[in-house]
Amino acid sequence: MEEQNQTPDCGNKNICKGTKSGSSSGPSDQQKLRLHRCQQCDKAFTRPSLLKIHLRIHTEENPYSCEQCGHIFTRLYHLKIHQLIHSGERPHSCDECGAAFARLDVLKNHQRLHIREKPYSCDQCGAAFTTLTYLKIHQRVHTGERPYSCDLCKQAFSAIGDLNNHRRVHTGEKPYPCDQCEKAFAQRGTLNRHRRIHTGEKPYSCGNCGKSFSRLTTLSAHQRLHTGWKPYWCDQCGKTFTANSGLKHHQCVHTGENPVQL
Repeated sequence: MEEQNQTPDCGNKNICKGTKSGSSSGPSDQQKLRLHRCQQCDKAFTRPSLLKIHLRIHTEENPYSCEQCGHIFTRLYHLKIHQLIHSGERPHSCDECGAAFARLDVLKNHQRLHIREKPYSCDQCGAAFTTLTYLKIHQRVHTGERPYSCDLCKQAFSAIGDLNNHRRVHTGEKPYPCDQCEKAFAQRGTLNRHRRIHTGEKPYSCGNCGKSFSRLTTLSAHQRLHTGWKPYWCDQCGKTFTANSGLKHHQCVHTGENPVQL
């Protein structure tokens, strides 16, 4: 299926007319006049084909589906990247540790782990990230935004990847098998963490005390012991916690649940 370069109805009705004279950054006045603006969220695009793809976020149109697992996508490019999961092809490898990736941009993001480069920081809490995408997803912790919802149970998520992973709860699909044992997993990240049981690898180390961890999330939670940041708060009493697990354990005080059963 080819993506048609057609202008959607809402593309040309609200052309950006505002210009800034004498500004050296951002699009030129001539470029601004050609912007195609989305009437639902006010984002603007230089080409009508890009606006058409963007509108699928609002209409929940996903015209591209994977023949092997049924996952659906708004863009053909995203489908082709997804299909690498099934083929197992990972043409881009890290010179430092040998980790291989299907996409070059994912490899570049991974390489920042070795040089500890995190150029994108949150202006609300100071948390730093290797990619702008991770920063934007993180910022939804502060805004509470969860734009991606499951059409089967209506559970909402802050990232599209989390929604895709959640859908496997309904389908029971576990496309990632471990080559060391017979376990299989719904998420690639879960498989990677599981493999460290066999290898004993702890690739994430704390820059403050040197302690190492097998999971990045565990390192992040540990680092809050040094910074004192407590992003998880109880809406019943206002008490704050460094980890979500601590919050859930505390909430049993209000609900009367047995924390051992959580």
